[in-house]
Amino acid sequence: MPPIPLHEAVQPDNNQMSNDGYFGNQGVLSSQNTDPKAQECSSSTPTAATRSGTESSSTSPDTPSAAAKGAHSSRELLRRLSLMDGKPMPSIMTRPEEHADLHLTGRIISAAFCIPYKLRFRSGMAWSQELHPRPGTSAIFDSFEYLASADNPWSHTLVGWTGEVEKSALQDCYFQSKPPETPGIESLSLETALMPINKASAPIPVNANHKPAPPPADGIHVTEGDRARLEGQLRTSKYGSILPVWLADDTESPDQTIQLKDQARWRRYAEREVYPLFHYKQHGPTDGRSERRWWEDYQRLNQLFADRILEVYRPGDIVWIHDYHLLLLPSILRQRIPGIYIGFFLHVPFPSSEFFRCLTRRKEVLTGVLGANMVGFQSYTYSRHFSSCCTRILRFDSNSAGIDAYGAHVAVDVFPIGIDVDAVRKMAYGDDHTEKTIAEIKKLYAGKKIIIGRDRLDSVRGVTQKLMAFEMFLERYPQWRDKVVLIQVTSPTSVEEEKEESEAKLSSQMSHLVSTINGKYGSLSFSPVQHYPQYLPRHEYFALLRAADVGLITSVRDGMNTTSLEYVVCQHENHGPLILSEFSGTAGSLHKAIHINPWDSGGVAAAINKALTMSPAQRQEQHEELYKYVTRHTVSRWSDLYVRRLLTNLSSFNQSIATPLLDKTKLLYQYLKGRRRLFMFDYDGTLTPIVKDPQAAIPSDRVIRTLKSLAADPKNSVWIISGRDQNFLEEWMGHISELGLSAEHGCFIRKPHHDTWENLTEKSNMGWQKEVLDIFQHYTERTQGSFVERKRVALTWHYRRVDPEYGAYQARECRRHLENTVAKKWEVEIMAGKANLEVRPTFVNKGEIASRLVNECQGQPDFVLCLGDDFTDEDMFRALRRSNLPADLVFSVTVGASSKQTEASWHLLEPSDVIATVSLLNSCTD
Repeated sequence: MPPIPLHEAVQPDNNQMSNDGYFGNQGVLSSQNTDPKAQECSSSTPTAATRSGTESSSTSPDTPSAAAKGAHSSRELLRRLSLMDGKPMPSIMTRPEEHADLHLTGRIISAAFCIPYKLRFRSGMAWSQELHPRPGTSAIFDSFEYLASADNPWSHTLVGWTGEVEKSALQDCYFQSKPPETPGIESLSLETALMPINKASAPIPVNANHKPAPPPADGIHVTEGDRARLEGQLRTSKYGSILPVWLADDTESPDQTIQLKDQARWRRYAEREVYPLFHYKQHGPTDGRSERRWWEDYQRLNQLFADRILEVYRPGDIVWIHDYHLLLLPSILRQRIPGIYIGFFLHVPFPSSEFFRCLTRRKEVLTGVLGANMVGFQSYTYSRHFSSCCTRILRFDSNSAGIDAYGAHVAVDVFPIGIDVDAVRKMAYGDDHTEKTIAEIKKLYAGKKIIIGRDRLDSVRGVTQKLMAFEMFLERYPQWRDKVVLIQVTSPTSVEEEKEESEAKLSSQMSHLVSTINGKYGSLSFSPVQHYPQYLPRHEYFALLRAADVGLITSVRDGMNTTSLEYVVCQHENHGPLILSEFSGTAGSLHKAIHINPWDSGGVAAAINKALTMSPAQRQEQHEELYKYVTRHTVSRWSDLYVRRLLTNLSSFNQSIATPLLDKTKLLYQYLKGRRRLFMFDYDGTLTPIVKDPQAAIPSDRVIRTLKSLAADPKNSVWIISGRDQNFLEEWMGHISELGLSAEHGCFIRKPHHDTWENLTEKSNMGWQKEVLDIFQHYTERTQGSFVERKRVALTWHYRRVDPEYGAYQARECRRHLENTVAKKWEVEIMAGKANLEVRPTFVNKGEIASRLVNECQGQPDFVLCLGDDFTDEDMFRALRRSNLPADLVFSVTVGASSKQTEASWHLLEPSDVIATVSLLNSCTD
C-alpha cells in the first residue's frame, strides 16, 4: 500500500494550526497552559520555582526532551534549555543615552514591505476577525517582535504595506471560526481558510446549496472609517505600533474612499525585475512598456512609504529599512530630511557588477540605497558586490569600510541574520503533538534513514537539482536503496515573478522527477521520494526536522536560509549532519556543515553518502559547533549588533556636524553692501559636472552668460582658478576680457583685461618632467584606457576610462613608484585627484593664488566668495581662514554633500546650484 501522508498520520488540532507552517505567532506551551491552578503553580508559587531551579542548577538536562519533561511552565522550559549551553550571550543592545551627541529619541521606525498580517475586508465591520498571520519571512517578523519587547530600551514602530486585501466571504463551507474571548490582535482566534494552496492540493469542499459570490470587478472600496478602524487595532501589537501603508493611485486623496484594484501591481517591478536579477536570472528582451509602468508604481510605492514614515518621524529617530521592495526609500527620505538617521538591510543576495549592470534602472537603485547611513548584507560576498557596483557604475570611491558617495560616507557591513532559538525550542520540544508526530514518522519509516528538505517553489531554491542528485545517489550507491527516504516539503512561492514559472514549469519538472525516481527505485510498498506541495502545520514541520537523519539544502542562490538554522536546533539529540549549498547566504556562517555545489549532482550524491556514513563521534563534533553558532547568533543579537554598528558609524563620521547649506539671504546682504568683491571659482566639479572625458567638460551657454554678467560689474573681480591648462581656459573663457584666469593650479595667471599669461614657475628647474613622463608612459602602456595630459608645468595621468578598481590599483602603484624615485630628488608634489595623478612643483597651489589675489586687491576686499569641490580647493579655503579678513565677509563654499569633510564654511550640492546662486546675485544688481 502507498505510504500514509503526514497530515493523515497525525490529525492536527485546528486551534493550534497557523497559516505560517513553520513559525507560529504564539507559543504552544503558552496556549496550552489554560488551567489557572497550573499557572499559579508555575508562576507564583515560590516553592515550585525554587525546587525546579535547584534541580536545574544541580543537574543540567542532557537533551531538550529531558529539559521539556522537567519543566513546569514555558518560562521554566526556556531556562532549562539555556543551561544546556552554559550562560547565554549577554545583550549588546546600545542604549540611546550612550550616544548623547546624536540626540536620539529612543525610537526605531522599521519599514518592511508588508505588515505581519494578511487582511480580509468586510465594509463597515471590525478587522479583528480578518487578521491572519502572514506566512514566510519569520526571521524579520521575529526581529520586530524583539525590538518591541521589554528586553531592549527602544520603542518600535513598524511601517508596512497592508498587502493584497482580499474580499471576505465568511461562509460555513469555507471557513471555521471561533470568536476571540478578548479583543485585540494577540488574542485572535484565527480563521483557517480551507482553500487550495496550489494545483497539487486537494479540491475545495463545495456546498452545492450555496454558491459564493465573486468579488466586484472594480476592486475593493475601503472608506476612511474602515482604514481608521484597522489602524486603531494595529496601534498596539507584539510588533509595536503598526502603521499600514495604503497603496492607491495618486489621483486619490487620503480622505477619500480608496479603491484597491490590481493590487499585485505594487510587487511587479521588485519581484519581476529586481528579485530575478539579484538571484542571477535574466529575462529575455522586451519592448520595455510593461517595465516602465512597473517602475512608476515602484517609485510611487517608495514615495508613499516615505510619506507615511514622515507622519510620525521626530528628529533623533532611527529609520531601519528592509529589503529590495524599498530600495529607493533611503534617498527619498534623505532628500526630505538631510540629517535623518537611516539604516538599510538587504535580505536577499546582491549580484556581481557584471550582472547588476544589466538592470536598466541601475543608477537609480544604487543612488536610492546610498541615501542610508549604513547598508547591511547577509554575507561578505554580497557587500563586496555592492561596493564594486557603486565604484564601477557610479564611480564612487569605496573600501572595506564603505563608500564615499556625494561627499558623505556610507558604511557597508555584514550581519548574518539568525532565528528566534527560544521559540524554535519551545515549538520543537514543548508540544505533545510534535512528540506524537515524531513517533508516527519513525514508525512509518522504521529501519530507513530520513533525508528532509523544505523549500519554496522557486527556481532559485534548487529543488530540481536536489531530486536529480538524489536519483544519482540511488544509482551510484545501490546499497542505500530501500533504506533511505527523501521527504521534500515545497511551499507555494510568494514572489510575483516566480508564480507562473513555478506552476507551469517547476511543478511539472518536479512531478516528472518524483515519478521517475519512485518508478525506478520504488515498489508497491515503498516510495523513496515523498513530496508534499503544501504548507505544513508547525508541529509536523518541527517533527520532521527532529526525526530526520540528514538535512539537505541545495539552493542555487539564496540570501539566508533559516531552515538550516532551525534544523540545527532540532537536531540537538540526533546530531544529524547538514548538507548545505555553498550558494546559500548561510554557508559563510555554518562552516561545519557539508558544503556542496548544487549544480554538481555527483558531488551532492557523494555528500549524501558521506553524511549517512559518518561516525557518531564525527556527527556530534560537527553538530556541537553548528549548535553553538546558531544558539549564540540569534535574531535578537542580530538586531542588537545592527543598531550598535549603525550608531557607532553615525558617531564616528560626525554625521550630526554637517557643513550648513549656503545662507543665500546672508550672502545677498553682504554682496549688496560690498564695494570690492572678489570671486574665485574652481572649474571641474564646480562650474561643470565631472565627466569621463576631460575634454568633454565644456561650459554651457548659461555658465558663460552668468560669468560674463558677473565679471561685467566693475565692483567685482572674478577669477577661474583651475587645474586645466592655458589652452583650454583660453579657448572657452578667454573671450571674457573682464575674467581673470589661473591655469595648472596656479602655475600660470592671466589678469583681467590682459592677453598675456604670467608664468610663476619660469625660474624653477623642470628637469623632473622627463622622469615623471617616463613613469607615466610605463603605466599607460599597462593600463588600457589611461592617458597622459602634458601641461606647461604639471603632468597628469588620467584613468577615468579605466575599470575603476584596476585603475585605482595602478594609480597606487604609480604613486608609490613616483614617491620612491622622483619625489626623493626633486621638490615636487604628487596629488591624487578624481581618477588622476598629477605631479607639480611644491611651491605652487591654489592657496598661494588665493592669498595673492586677496593681497593684490585695491584695498581689503569687503566680500569674498570662493567655491570648489575637491581637495585641491581646500588650499584656497585654508588660505582664506588664515587671512585677516573678517569671517562674516568670507563665504568659502564646497560643492558636495553637507557631511563632506572640508575647511569650507558652507556647501552647495552640485554645479547647477552654483550657477543658480551666481544668477541670483546678478539679478539683484540689474
